[in-house]
Amino acid sequence: MKKTLLLLVALVLGLAGMASAQTMSPLGIWTNAEKKATFEIYKCGDKLCGKIVSLTVPNDPATGKPKTDSQNPDAKLRSRPRLGLVFMQGFKYDSDNKWDDGKIYDPESGKTYSCYMKMESQNTMEVKGYIGFSLIGKSQTWTRVK
Repeated sequence: MKKTLLLLVALVLGLAGMASAQTMSPLGIWTNAEKKATFEIYKCGDKLCGKIVSLTVPNDPATGKPKTDSQNPDAKLRSRPRLGLVFMQGFKYDSDNKWDDGKIYDPESGKTYSCYMKMESQNTMEVKGYIGFSLIGKSQTWTRVK
C-alpha cells in the first residue's frame, strides 16, 4: 500500500513538473540586448509570429521621417514602415520550450534567416537565426518587457 501511495505521489509530482515546464511561453513583449526596439510575439493561426512594436529611434536621422524597410530586396516593400513590421513568422512548438521552423527578417540588412526561439526562463529566451543548419548562426538573448 505504501509503495502504491509513493508511486502515485511521484507520478502526480512528475506530471505537475511537466505541466509547469510547458507553461513557459514566448507570448508577450520582448527586447534584445541592444534595446533598439521592442517586439511582440503573438499567435497567428496555429503558429507564432513577431512584430516590431516600438523603436528607440523611430525616425531616420537623415530625413526626420519614420524609419522604413529601406533594405528590403523587394523594391515595392522599401517604403513600408518598420514600426508594426511583422519580421518573424511560422514558428511552431517543437519540444522542451522550443519553437522552431520559423523565419526571421532583419530590416537592417534586408536578409531573412531560418530561426528558432527557446525559452531559457519565464523572462528570457534564446532567439537564433541561421542559414542551413542551426549549429551555425547568431544567437541573441531576449528579455521579457511585459
